[in-house]
Amino acid sequence: MAGSRRRKGPDIAQVAGGGLLDRRALLGSGVAFAGAAAAASVASAATAAAEPLAVDPWSLTPGAPIPPYSNPSKFEAKVAHLIAPGNGIGTGQARTPHHLLDGILTPNGVHFVVARAGAPDIDPDKHRLLIHGMVKQPLTFSLNDLMRYPMETHVRFVECGGNSAPMWSKEPVQASVQGLHGLLSCSEWTGIRVSTILEEAGVDPRATWVIAEGADGVTMNRSIPMGKMMDDAMIVFYQNGERIMPWNGYPMRLLLPGYEGNMNVKWLRRLKLTDAPVMAINESRQYTLLMDDGKAWRFYYPQEVKSFITRPSPTMQMPSPGYYEISGIAWSGHGRIAKVEVSADGGKSWAVAALQGPVLPKALTRFRMPWNWSGTPAVVMSRATDEAGNVQPTRAKLIAERGEPRNTPNVNAFPMGHVNQICSWSVAANGAVTHVYV
Repeated sequence: MAGSRRRKGPDIAQVAGGGLLDRRALLGSGVAFAGAAAAASVASAATAAAEPLAVDPWSLTPGAPIPPYSNPSKFEAKVAHLIAPGNGIGTGQARTPHHLLDGILTPNGVHFVVARAGAPDIDPDKHRLLIHGMVKQPLTFSLNDLMRYPMETHVRFVECGGNSAPMWSKEPVQASVQGLHGLLSCSEWTGIRVSTILEEAGVDPRATWVIAEGADGVTMNRSIPMGKMMDDAMIVFYQNGERIMPWNGYPMRLLLPGYEGNMNVKWLRRLKLTDAPVMAINESRQYTLLMDDGKAWRFYYPQEVKSFITRPSPTMQMPSPGYYEISGIAWSGHGRIAKVEVSADGGKSWAVAALQGPVLPKALTRFRMPWNWSGTPAVVMSRATDEAGNVQPTRAKLIAERGEPRNTPNVNAFPMGHVNQICSWSVAANGAVTHVYV
């Protein structure tokens, strides 16, 4: 991120406090904002133009040969998982570095992972999927059998139910966006509709639930409403154009667009149709929210509307005052993002950000906002609204609904799931960015 106040650029209307500018400066070709940002450094550019362009060592010799499978540049080594080991063999979490990415798709190698027994080393030729229970005809499919069915491709997010749990701490946890919100990723998934093979097996009209089971060491299983399985649920084999990575469910996983991550069972091996939920540990204890009044939220599925700013964000350093682009991501398990508003004065005033197309249902949406930072302290925030009219809540509203926050000393604690409060980043006069509550 670069900025300067050496020279005044083109006039762009300020639309909210703290230096937020009209989003139309970014729409179309973005000439207005680009001109303003470029004007800030035109003096230094003119000086550089008077000097000959250096010929660097990499321009003097042949480069590396083409490998069988390409890897990122060695200079991008920091674009990696943030790995938190668990309490047993194969358990742990790996978080996506959203502050180092752009667009809406997550590279396969840094898609988030929550593991309970590691990634099984499955031979795809021997793997089978069983459909049984309340069906007219139980069926067993090989991978090749399933690949004969009509394929679909959709861009969809997957988010752990415990993503952003550090935001439920009593005091702001000081960590990067990766540490705070890294259990979220978005991919282009390719596979078949679950409804297609259920209809072939013949669904008993009395069946209201489907028990999905994985082939990992703990045989992860979850109860899923029949309505979801007959709607947009998929069995997917490809992620961003290539076979799913082992940690993401190779050779096949369940995809339940918009539903909390643990229900998207990886290494899928069995679908059993029943007339009642199985009440597995993942739905009776681990992903049930215990409220202060003693009541519990159970069987809540869609991930609520949410957003956060990725640039600038905690642990970053703003180099100098001047023109910048505030950027972030928004999503909702209820459909498309309709609007994202940004504030640079701690929520006193808001301006509508530009949404980068395509704006897809149940997928990440990139938003952008032009900003002229004066160099004085600021608090930047984003607030998303989805097409169903759901608005990202304030921290105070979430506390009023759920009770007092718990003590969360680090990013690996999960005191509360489905935390979607507005996030606030403080920018100090020296450019340091930290996590604060407003």
